[in-house]
Amino acid sequence: LWDCNWAQGGAEAGLRDHGRKEYSRRRRRRASEPSLKITAFLAWRLRSRSLLCGAAYLYLLAFALLSVSCWWHLFSEKATTAAAENSENMAAAKATPRLVKAFVPGQKMMEGGGVPVYRTIGTSAMRNLDPFLMLDEFKSPSKDASMGFPDHPHRGFETCTIMLKGSVEHRDHGGNKGLVGPGGIQFMSAGRGIVHSEFPKSKGDDMLWGFQLWINLPRKDKMCTPRYQDYEADKIPIFSGESHSVRVFSGEHSGVKGPVALKIPGFLLDVRLEAGGSFSHDFPEHWNSFAYVYDAEGNGTLAGAPPRVRESHIFDHKGSLLEASTEGTLKFLLFGAEPIKEPIVQYGPFVMNTEEEIQQAFMDFRTGKLQASEVEMMK
Repeated sequence: LWDCNWAQGGAEAGLRDHGRKEYSRRRRRRASEPSLKITAFLAWRLRSRSLLCGAAYLYLLAFALLSVSCWWHLFSEKATTAAAENSENMAAAKATPRLVKAFVPGQKMMEGGGVPVYRTIGTSAMRNLDPFLMLDEFKSPSKDASMGFPDHPHRGFETCTIMLKGSVEHRDHGGNKGLVGPGGIQFMSAGRGIVHSEFPKSKGDDMLWGFQLWINLPRKDKMCTPRYQDYEADKIPIFSGESHSVRVFSGEHSGVKGPVALKIPGFLLDVRLEAGGSFSHDFPEHWNSFAYVYDAEGNGTLAGAPPRVRESHIFDHKGSLLEASTEGTLKFLLFGAEPIKEPIVQYGPFVMNTEEEIQQAFMDFRTGKLQASEVEMMK
């Protein structure tokens, strides 16, 4: 019995002890729950803040990279531009000057209805300078040139009429007509054929002063559609430098581009220097080039030689830089172009590649086929 009571008492004691332990455990758990919640909350806040910090860091990193990229782009562009300018300046500094290798004086002759001209290129002294075929200067009172240039044909080349004073009217077989006044130019591509006339419109003692340049066409363009390009003085762009100016008819000089479209790479310039002025123009060494001096006073140099009025100055191929300077006044026409390097067969107003083509041109003119071509007037 004692054992049973003891056992029963022990069991009860054990239950009471277990209950106390369970009660204590539950109290500890309830006491710890707020700290656990606080800990969990703090952990969540830390994780959220870490994510926000990470996002902010990535944003700042991306912004920094973008800023660096923009600055690098700007720096690279400026560096490239500076390098290009420096390269151009160094190239100009290192460029070898072209020099005069020959002078061709003007030969007086009568053309058209009896108009006096002075011819340099296209004479026995220089038959041609590929692709340039002829250069005439006409300078006389208008009354001495009133006979003008009656209807005459052309085929296989281009002409450029440059007026300094006076005016000339042209008409062609297609009924087209135009007037070239002081400072203006007319550029004509004869192509497969054109018949036209040119007569001065200025009268009496008014000076008629101008030039006509003939330029060959490559074989592939000799039978192209005839066309005109007329430009008055105010349509000719001008580069103005210190004590000099350049009227750009065709090609480019110092970023100024001319309106005339040539069939071959080249340039046509009117250069005018005042006292103390200097001029330079860089172009490929293998191009043929020459200048015609139409006015000069005082000491000066053109391609290393004193300029000669009413003469063509033929330049060598030993350099790419053409230079001129003067202590007084110097005015000249400057022409340069890539040579075509094809056979030139010329008979009067026809310029082709073979004798057979010249004969065909005469036959087409006699039969009226040549002047049946349509003519394009370019604006």
